Amino acid sequence: MDAKLILDFLRQVAMNNNRPWFQEHKAAYEAAKTEFEHGVAQALEHYVGFDDSLAHLQVKDCTYRFYRDTRFSPDKSPYKNHMGAYISARGKKSLHGGYYIHLEPDACLVACGSYWLPTNILTSCRNEIMGNTDEWLRCVESKEFVKYFGDQSEPCTERESWTTKQGFGMEKLKTCPAGFLRDWEHVRYLRLKNYCCWHRVGDDFFEGDRWLKETEKMFRAAKPMQDFINGVVDDYE
Repeated sequence: MDAKLILDFLRQVAMNNNRPWFQEHKAAYEAAKTEFEHGVAQALEHYVGFDDSLAHLQVKDCTYRFYRDTRFSPDKSPYKNHMGAYISARGKKSLHGGYYIHLEPDACLVACGSYWLPTNILTSCRNEIMGNTDEWLRCVESKEFVKYFGDQSEPCTERESWTTKQGFGMEKLKTCPAGFLRDWEHVRYLRLKNYCCWHRVGDDFFEGDRWLKETEKMFRAAKPMQDFINGVVDDYE
């Protein structure tokens, strides 16, 4: 994948996020879009080697429109400043957790899991964590998970974001959720409002083909956590 071409185009969009400029540079957009979709096709072919549930997916099942929906946003910029692909066995609109790659100048990252879940499913996930604690800890406190997504045994802050190098759970409750034991030893996992882990990478990370093996390592490390949560989520879909 020619990540440099994609990121150079996205830098230009960030400085010229308006329709007249975009129309004049439509060919550059098409070139960047084609390169990104080529990368997603490579990813699908590669990742099916460790997750055969992805075998039926096509590029269009994983990518998003570059045009922003500005109807309810104070930011009226018509175009996104990134290109991302969410590779989930049940589709990009499903609650089923998946693998995410994100290309944005100075903000590239790799993520895995479920970014948003409704309250009833979150409650079920928390019950599952309490009911199968040992299995859960093997998922999120393994050597490989900690290597890529941070030490989950450390006390969690109220909120993290993709601006940090790595992490797990972008939003957290200030206290234990209602109905659960406040003094439970692993209560930090009950405070999570999502089960998404991420790892920031440099702008040169996606250049060439090496990123396929590197992201595979990260996704393999995160897959046990994702499978654990999907075991709950899939009961609702």
